[in-house]
Amino acid sequence: MKEFNHWKKLHDSGQLDSLYRDQSGMLWLKTKSIARKELIAEFASANNIKLKETSLTKQFWELFKLLRNNIILSNIKLDTFIKRKSKSQLNTLNTEKLVSELYKLKIFEWGGDYQNSLDKYLVSRYVKTYQSYDTLVSKFKTEINSAVQGYVLNSWYNHWSSILIESIFKSHPKVLPTVGQIKGVDFFIDGIPFDLKVTYLPAEFIRTKRKEKGLPVELTFLKKKAKEAGISFNKSSNNSDIYYEITEKMKDKNDKFCKSVLETLHIENLQVLAEAQQEPKLLSKWLYENQGEMRFGSENRLFLILVDTQDFNSSWKLKRNLRLLKPAIFKYLRKFTGINSERLKITFRYKDRLARYSALSDIIFIVK
Repeated sequence: MKEFNHWKKLHDSGQLDSLYRDQSGMLWLKTKSIARKELIAEFASANNIKLKETSLTKQFWELFKLLRNNIILSNIKLDTFIKRKSKSQLNTLNTEKLVSELYKLKIFEWGGDYQNSLDKYLVSRYVKTYQSYDTLVSKFKTEINSAVQGYVLNSWYNHWSSILIESIFKSHPKVLPTVGQIKGVDFFIDGIPFDLKVTYLPAEFIRTKRKEKGLPVELTFLKKKAKEAGISFNKSSNNSDIYYEITEKMKDKNDKFCKSVLETLHIENLQVLAEAQQEPKLLSKWLYENQGEMRFGSENRLFLILVDTQDFNSSWKLKRNLRLLKPAIFKYLRKFTGINSERLKITFRYKDRLARYSALSDIIFIVK
């Protein structure tokens, strides 16, 4: 069927905006959401549908072809089935226990300077650096074990906190979940597919905005002020450790000068946050244009930006703060309407690629 292949091609190329604007395209996406052996069988049985094909790929094709005969009714049937299955999935999630487990993580440290994957970091940092076997083995005691442990614990925290946050969205009546994984789609809000991205106010974004304002790089500013305050620090450490050492020593010294330095940085960064909240499209565009090469995508994205204004570095803790998350997410969803989706449209370019991308994107700021 040409139409099936048409929607598949658009989906595989990340052009989801073309799908959600068409009822048939939405039907294809929703059908894909249940394109799992057990789900298709359950849906077909519940709706008295007899499928001739046996392979999953062909069943997906056959089911879409049958549902295509009455798009409006089929969309209703799929919505009903998906919501019922999603509710059943949500009922198996012990939210209270999961939150308690997440609170067991006290320190959020990756243990390395890798950007996209641990294996690349280990290869570049250790495998290709040390010729000596004994030297490499010694690193397990001092560095590698902590790097692996930090990566695993932080990945665990990010995974299950994301499940928790997604469950908040999926429990709202305006949201149609996906019961099976779809590339680039976590759920639909008022008929619009979104990929949920939970993150923080990026340090590089803050750096860029500070530069635009003519403000110095934070670390450069801190190093200069540390010298003025007579505070020494380990110059051979990485930037993150130097930043931490200086700020902690300034907090410990706690005199008028150090308080002023830290307060100045705090106020300047809060201003960057305030401007991002006033013009969220600028931050959305920046996030698309500065995403990692391995995770590049142009699908519709809903960003959940978490910010602890007292300590930006503690923003990760907000991922488990249901008292803060749920009211803010529900407030956003109550006001959301697909009718005004054009206001969410952004266009962007990515690095050296010639293509110009477009997507629907919005930001929910969770600020403590």
